[in-house]
Amino acid sequence: MARKIPDKWQSSVKAIKAVQVAFDMDEKIQLSIRKQALDAGLSPSDQIRDILGLPINKRPKRPRLTVSLAPSDYQLLADKYQLQAEDQLEIKKKLMDDLITHINSGNCEEKE
Repeated sequence: MARKIPDKWQSSVKAIKAVQVAFDMDEKIQLSIRKQALDAGLSPSDQIRDILGLPINKRPKRPRLTVSLAPSDYQLLADKYQLQAEDQLEIKKKLMDDLITHINSGNCEEKE
């Protein structure tokens, strides 16, 4: 017996049916595609779709940077910021402040 998908999940049906394809390529090729994506304001995935002639969403829904943090990472960061590891929202705020300070202080080099 088929189950009816709840209305609130209907917009996700296409994504559920999509299959992620990973490419094992030379590091120089991967770097080149990533740089092209950055220059075009796209994700690497969208850049690949563009190269392959597939449709892309020109405007990302939620452009953001991500990092995966394990519980041990939260503990290290909590110690750094003198917070509790469970206070993840406050840790996230401190991380954002650190990233902004890093960029504004010239600690990064842009290559052209």
